[in-house]
Amino acid sequence: MTTSLAEERLAAARPRLEAFLARAAGAELAELLEARPLSGGAIQENWLLEIAFSDGPEEGRRELVLRTDAPSGVAVSLTRPQEFALLRAAAAAGVTVPEALWLCEDAGVLGRPFYVMRKLEGTAAGHLIVKDDMASPVPSQAAKDALAERLGRELARIHSIKPPQKELAFLGEPPADPARAAIAAYRAHLDELGVAQPALEWGLRWCELHAPRPGEIVLVHQDFRTGNYMVGPDGLTGILDWEFCAWGDAMSDLGWFCAKCWRFGRDERAAGGIAARAPLYRGYEAEAGRKVDAAAVAYWEVMAHLRWAVIALQQGARVLDCGPADQEASLELALTGRIRPVELELEILAQTAPAHWAKAGGTAA
Repeated sequence: MTTSLAEERLAAARPRLEAFLARAAGAELAELLEARPLSGGAIQENWLLEIAFSDGPEEGRRELVLRTDAPSGVAVSLTRPQEFALLRAAAAAGVTVPEALWLCEDAGVLGRPFYVMRKLEGTAAGHLIVKDDMASPVPSQAAKDALAERLGRELARIHSIKPPQKELAFLGEPPADPARAAIAAYRAHLDELGVAQPALEWGLRWCELHAPRPGEIVLVHQDFRTGNYMVGPDGLTGILDWEFCAWGDAMSDLGWFCAKCWRFGRDERAAGGIAARAPLYRGYEAEAGRKVDAAAVAYWEVMAHLRWAVIALQQGARVLDCGPADQEASLELALTGRIRPVELELEILAQTAPAHWAKAGGTAA
């Protein structure tokens, strides 16, 4: 069995990691029994740790998750200390999240900051969650509808967090117009890549012409989708991956959740490949006490495909631009940068067609 570079680094850091965990847990000793890499995508590394604590509040064997940076990233990803703060703020707002236990900002331990959280039970695999058989933790449509409604409530709780928040000062000043701020950011990222992307430029111009009026500014998760929440036999166990949070328009999160690119092939179920929009919107409206703007959600679905295309191009560029010493060569990143943007461009062109936009409730520019 081959050993990855990441596994070699973690093995070398084992004494330092054990010492940190013992101190953080108030234990006499922390023994790392096993460390197994978990799926974390191209932006973060997640590790399942089995730790034996001696004495202290955590005494005994515990399964914990360590989250740190992967070698590659994207320009707008938050740091692990910032993500740790967001998990704490979300928990205080009643959002179902993993319990964030300990943060380590000492680069001398692993070489980069990390935090440790409790392990959640269940699966986050989108291709399994959307299935209609026993491979899915929610095999029936009734269970999927209940999950969609619960997710709507969870999203509304996230949106109950509004600026200013002292502990979230790192998010900066809220944008006066989230849509136009996003358009400017995506254009800047495309300019940095230095390759003409006419279909994406078309989409950005369309979004500029059809931008909705700015609504109330709230905390937006910005990656709230199937694949980023955990589901067990009893339903939702936690919302994951908070590294893209920002102040923004609440409808943008609903648009991201409903975007076709996150339905895992179940395109007929607009709410994340698990349900129709109705249960998602019903849960959101019941918790938030305000109506969902369906036309604004449709607009933000277009923006979702633009954003994912820009991220995919950035990830691909990290393979093309790195040298052998950077250790970033990745078939996954290369394929993401090559294939995903084409698929997303086709969807952007389809969604901005006048007939499609009118059907979604939009108006002409």
